[in-house]
Amino acid sequence: MHQRPTPPTGPTVTTARRRMARKALLAASALGVVTALMAPVRAGAAPAPAAPTAATPLAANGQLSVCGRRLCNASGQAVALNGMSTHGTQWYAQCVTDGSLDALAQDWRSDVLRVSTYVQEGGYETDPAGFTARAQKFVDAAHARGMYAVIDWHMLTPGDPNANLARAKTFFTAMAKKYKNHPGVLYEIANEPSGVSWSAIKSYAEQIIPVIRAEDPDAVVLVGTRAWSSFGVSEGSDESEVVNNPVNASNIMYTFHFYAASHREEYLNTLDRASDRLPVFVTEFGTQNYAGEGANDFAMSQRYLDLMKRKKISWTNWNYSDDHRSGAAFKTGTCSGSNWTGTGVLKEAGVWIRDRIRQ
Repeated sequence: MHQRPTPPTGPTVTTARRRMARKALLAASALGVVTALMAPVRAGAAPAPAAPTAATPLAANGQLSVCGRRLCNASGQAVALNGMSTHGTQWYAQCVTDGSLDALAQDWRSDVLRVSTYVQEGGYETDPAGFTARAQKFVDAAHARGMYAVIDWHMLTPGDPNANLARAKTFFTAMAKKYKNHPGVLYEIANEPSGVSWSAIKSYAEQIIPVIRAEDPDAVVLVGTRAWSSFGVSEGSDESEVVNNPVNASNIMYTFHFYAASHREEYLNTLDRASDRLPVFVTEFGTQNYAGEGANDFAMSQRYLDLMKRKKISWTNWNYSDDHRSGAAFKTGTCSGSNWTGTGVLKEAGVWIRDRIRQ
């Protein structure tokens, strides 16, 4: 719904061993923090880092799964992740830096980063190896800061995900091989399908999910819905087509996108109804119109956020860049500098969403 800017692995292991590896990864991370805090300070050495006030989202929650209609942590408790989505990494990689991600994790207190790899529009199809490496770099950076990462296959034009089926299989094989032992990833397999039937989207999902599961059987997979991930509302349908014909796979959620200034009661009511019947993750939304620009409608946005908080629906906001549109969090030019913290570098929408994430 948003507008684009113009500007070799080892042998397969069992699921049980993978889960043990994931737990070991988290334990090693925690041990590393504890060891650093307990180590004596040698003369002339820099002091040890201050103890964190709380565990990171990743360390606190571990491997996620879908339990009923909710996203749950390793202890089986329902959780809701809140965070930000990158803009297209072919345009705004300069906005995803050590400094900006430090700010997102520590100043904003974000749980999750959605890493958006566009397929067309100058993205993945122009350099598959390069964009795969870039996505992995940003996922690794999110993990290093204790955040989850949504690996977003940002197919947009053409709107039929089957048009990029072979590319998607290649990309998700590479990503699942790398992260098969890591608890911190969710795979979003089709950003915003449009102009295509739900049955075609379902067929695509049922071909891609086994590709991921062959390498990473435990991670949550996020499935795009019809009409720009609106459960079909933007093309005159509703969530019933998914409820009556769900994807034949477990541990999945369905995505919903909205832009509050454009998508009013019908969309809000659809999200409410759909989340009573299906596991839903709002992987993209904005406080502006469907193009991610224009005036912010914070009142309508808050109604969505209140609903999502009440029903423990996870979300990521569009977008963590300095694009000239009002939907970008940072003031234009911020990504050319080195200051990322506080509200002075943020647009109105950035100030608002930072405050909601911090809450």
